[in-house]
Amino acid sequence: MKKLIINADDFGRHELINRAVKIAYEKGFLRSATIMAGGIAFDDAVKISKNLPNLGVGIHLTLVNGNPILPPNKIPSLVTNEGTFYDNHAIFLKKYLQGKINFDEVCDELSAQIEKIFRAGLKPTHVDSHQHLHHLPKIIDIVLKLAESANINAIRISDTKIFEGNFGGIGQFIGRVGLASLAKFSANKAKNKNFLFPNHFTGIVAGESITENFMINLIENLRGGTTEVMLHPGTDNSVLENFCKWEHNFEAELNAVTSPKVLKILDEKNISAVNFSALRSEYE
Repeated sequence: MKKLIINADDFGRHELINRAVKIAYEKGFLRSATIMAGGIAFDDAVKISKNLPNLGVGIHLTLVNGNPILPPNKIPSLVTNEGTFYDNHAIFLKKYLQGKINFDEVCDELSAQIEKIFRAGLKPTHVDSHQHLHHLPKIIDIVLKLAESANINAIRISDTKIFEGNFGGIGQFIGRVGLASLAKFSANKAKNKNFLFPNHFTGIVAGESITENFMINLIENLRGGTTEVMLHPGTDNSVLENFCKWEHNFEAELNAVTSPKVLKILDEKNISAVNFSALRSEYE
């Protein structure tokens, strides 16, 4: 049977993202979201999720482009002088390759994020991460260990297609090849620890947006098993692009997963929209 996991990242980052998750659940086929423990709208996201009974909420582990849970003086290798995480994965990777990231601090911070989500009364369906940093060597080991300790047995594997979307040249090629390689490395580690993950992954198109046409083409050519589609829906591009410092069509992604045309095709093809908890039945 073919299944789709439509996952909204950055749940809790902003109220306009939270609003989009609620709309996409109620009017569309979104059944999964991953929450940022350090997001400014975390409490709002928790409240929304508790009123959406079939929304699976995972953990969007964050080490860049956000706010830590622990005090900055407890994790000095992870934060700027202002006490926030570094702006993006490129800065983090540079420090990582220079040996300037303290992995005990990584473990402590990610543990604090997981604990905050459990204290809020949520039962996470899986783990993934902001800008896919959970795939880095050593960090994947920390993530798997923490998830296992928290009885979370599912994870995102961001095994993206290298030439999907509008291809942007050699720099993008190197980045995609690197991520795909790290994803395969992480998949092997996850399998060895009996973690579950979807058969296929899509949604990484260099910051491009998932559109109605993208979804229609995906569904028409959907492979067997479960496919995760990563997206970042929102209700106001002008506000969110300024807040996130990211040129992205949040509204287009919301429209794509609430499209009546897409919903009709899903129904005609008898494709189920599920969350990560559905993976258990595939492996039982």
